[in-house]
Amino acid sequence: MSIDNDSKVIGYFAYLSPSEVVCDGDACLITGSKVDLQTYITEIAFGIEDNPSIKKTRFGEIMRSMRLGAAYSFDETAYNRFYPLAKREGLELGVEDFSPTATGRHFVRLQITSGT
Repeated sequence: MSIDNDSKVIGYFAYLSPSEVVCDGDACLITGSKVDLQTYITEIAFGIEDNPSIKKTRFGEIMRSMRLGAAYSFDETAYNRFYPLAKREGLELGVEDFSPTATGRHFVRLQITSGT
C-alpha cells in the first residue's frame, strides 16, 4: 500500500464502543459526510439508543480491516473515494449504480474473501 493513499480520508463511521460500530447488516457503514451518517443513524438505525461517536476513516484503516475479514458498506460519495485507490491496490472493483432503491438509500457492500 502507498503511504500517501493510506492517509486519504474515505468517509465517516460511527461507533458506540471500540468493538461496536454502526452497521448496515454485518458491514461497517461508511458515508461520505458526517451529516449523511447522522441522517442515516436518525432515520434508519433503529435500536441505537446512545449517541454514537463519529470519526473519519482513511483508506489504510479500511484496507487493513478488510484484509482481516471485515465488511464495509459504502454510500456513493465514500465508494467513489475508495474505488480508484482500491483499484490501484489490485482489488477488482467496478463502477457502481447508485440509483435510489425502494428505501431511498443504496450502499455497496465490500468484503475481501480468501483467495481474493
